[in-house]
Parts: sequence; C-alpha cells; structure tokens
Amino acid sequence: MKRGSALSTENDSKFQLQKQQCNPPPPATLVAPISPPLLGRIRARKPPSQEKHNPPKRGDDETPTYLIPNLAAIEAGESQIHNHLSYFSQHLEAASRPLLSTSNPTPRLSIADFRELYRRNQHATGRHFVIHQHDHPVAGVHYDLRLQISESSSISFAIMYGLPGNVGSRRLSRNATETRVHNLWNHLIEAASHSTGSLLIWDTGEYSVLPYRQPTKETDDELSSDSDCDSFQSRPQISDSEKLHDAFQRGKIRLRLHGTRLPPGYTIGLRIDKSNSRYGHVQPKKPLRKRRRIAPRKPGPAKVETPPTSDAELDRIPRLDDTMPDLYTPPEADASALEREIAEQEDEEVRRTNAYPGAGNTINSIHQRTWYLYLDRHSSGFAARRDSTSKKVWKRRWEDGRLGGFDPFFVTGRDVETSVVTGRLADEVMHDEGVHRYVGRKGWRAVTE
Repeated sequence: MKRGSALSTENDSKFQLQKQQCNPPPPATLVAPISPPLLGRIRARKPPSQEKHNPPKRGDDETPTYLIPNLAAIEAGESQIHNHLSYFSQHLEAASRPLLSTSNPTPRLSIADFRELYRRNQHATGRHFVIHQHDHPVAGVHYDLRLQISESSSISFAIMYGLPGNVGSRRLSRNATETRVHNLWNHLIEAASHSTGSLLIWDTGEYSVLPYRQPTKETDDELSSDSDCDSFQSRPQISDSEKLHDAFQRGKIRLRLHGTRLPPGYTIGLRIDKSNSRYGHVQPKKPLRKRRRIAPRKPGPAKVETPPTSDAELDRIPRLDDTMPDLYTPPEADASALEREIAEQEDEEVRRTNAYPGAGNTINSIHQRTWYLYLDRHSSGFAARRDSTSKKVWKRRWEDGRLGGFDPFFVTGRDVETSVVTGRLADEVMHDEGVHRYVGRKGWRAVTE
C-alpha cells in the first residue's frame, strides 16, 4: 500500500513538471504592481528641503506623496488645494532649520503658533498681517507689508528698506507703494523662483488700528490736538478691519503691529503722499511695454555707481511697468503666480481690479500709489527730551510702572536676516526650492544712520 502511494506521488510530480514546461509562467513585468498614474503638469516631486532634512514620515491616513501638488503648481494656479494652511504649514515645517544658540538669535514662531495665528483670523473681521522680505530681480530687495482686509484678501505695500527701528535715526520715514491685492493665504508663503527671487517671512502677527492724529511741527508726526481724531473713536464697537477700511479711505492710518520680531508696542503711521500720488483714485492704464529681466551679459569693466542724492531716490522701488530697452522675457515654462508679478499686465482683469484671482479689492487699493510711512515714536513708548545742548532727543518713557519703547533695531537685508518661522536665510529658501545661480539686483544697503 505504501509502495502504491509512493508511485502515485512520483507520477504527480512528473505531471506537474511536464505542465510547467508546456505552460511557462508569465514575465515578471506582467505581474509587477501597477505604478501610480503620471500627473502631467502637477507631477509631484519631493521638495529638496524634505530630501535634505528627513522630516517625519507621513501617517497612513494622509495623502500619498505622489498625489500632493508641488508649491510652484499651487502658486501658479495650476493646482487647487482645499486647505492652504495645512499644506503650507507642512511645507514650512519640513524646511525649518534648528534653533541656533547665538548671543542675539532671531525670535522664532513655532509652527503650532503659526497655524493658530492664521486660523483665528480666518473670518471677515480678521486682522492678520505679514511682512515678507522680497528679493525681486527687477525691483531689488524690499519688504512687503500685507494687511488683512477681509476673509480672503489683503492689501499690500512695498517698502524699499523695511520698517524703521531706530528713534534716533535721521531717516525715520519710508516710501510705501501700493501693490496688488493678494489672497490671504499668500501670508503663509515662503518661496523662490528665478523670475521673482526669494520670498521670506520676516515677521507675522496681528495689527490694531489706532486713532490718527494730524502731525504738527512741534510734535514731529506723533502728536496733535484732539480735534482731528478719527471718526471711529465714536464707534468703539467696530473691528480693526473696519477701522482699517475707514482710515484707508481718508488716506491716514496709524497701525500697531503685534508681531514676533517687532518689539512690543511698535506703531507706525501711513498717509498718502499727495505730491507723488500718480493715479489718484483711478487704476493706472496698461503700459506700452513690459519691464523684463535683462538678459545676462558677458563680464565687463566694473561700473562706478553714482550715489543717491536724496532720501526719495533711495526709497524709490523701480516700477514693474516702466519701459526698458533690450528686454529679456523669461521662459513661460518656469512661470508661477509669484512670477506673474512681472507679467501681470497681460491679465486685463487683474489690472482693472488691482487684485489677483481669488482676492477682492473691497478697499479700493490703487496700484503703485505712494504713501508716506513713519515710525510713531510717541505711540511706540518714547518721549521727547532736551539734552544739555537743548537738542531734542527721544528717550524711552515710563508709563503705568512699565518702561516703554524699545532698543534700536535695524533691517539688515537678505544676507543676514532669517525667517521667523523656518529660520532660513533667503539663499537657503532658494536652495530648498531648487533655484540656483540666481542673479539679483545690486545696490541695496541697510539704513543705519
């Protein structure tokens, strides 16, 4: 019986061997798992920052990496996401640098606090602000102050040398130029490209609108009689966002910025510079020619730069719609939404409304209108005193048992300043976004006098 079973097993083995020889298995390529589909223009790639710094792995319940659109696609409007806060905060968290143990470190805002700050202002009366350090290839290094005006939008001012921080400086004023109305989620961005340079979060927080007082010669832009106070003093229940609308229409704004890098109580004033208000209350017409980045030329003899002759010349930000000969147009394949700051004149709707798609110009912001910005020393906690030579100086004052004012600070530019969220320099933002051999506009210098 056992011998019969053994013969049967042997016969079965021979039969299986003959069957495999007659029917060979399919090639391995036919049984391999199916790959994810290609996504074309929104083809996902892992950000360089994630590859370099090895962020924590995603959980099983999160979106697979190959389905997440990259930053450039979202900025260009080629991809839509439902939660900008979640996307950008993850992007910034992955790119964050460790805290440095230096004697004077830049204040840092944690990602959790960054999310909460934005989340609690996602409504019609929100008062979120951001200051972006922007190294633009045409306009050069400048600082964009963006103030929330609605649930979805914010007005923007370009400030050549950043906010003033030294009460003893001879140059406490700046030119602040209105730019396009942005989407509120632009407050979350740190990015870079060849055509628009680097964009870094210099500071972010919430603003308060204070009653504006007409400047007088005796008070040097900070004090005046109580007869010229803002009308919203009689309406104490209105929100800061509504106060901003009212003050903007009058062309006189006084803002207290509660940020991370800026000192407590920091207050500035803004008023329309009527002598340089190029368009009044009408949007500018389409320019005849578009200003583009000049094509790189071969190295030649160094050019001797002529020093500026006035503060106005120092503070002037080159207009993106000025005419320029020998223009060079960057390839459209590398264009993003930020890069359209150069090519935005082609969009008739953006030019007509002075607002990017998705944003609403409910405050009647006028493109390239000039404002006069100054440090409100009295509201920032300083008092005027006379020294031994009868010269007026500003000193920190005591109020309610607390020393007001702050130690001087200086805006030092892209090569020195780091982000309050990620701790990155502008060059590190460019490296993380894959921007190499960038050529920026030269000539920017910090105001230290």
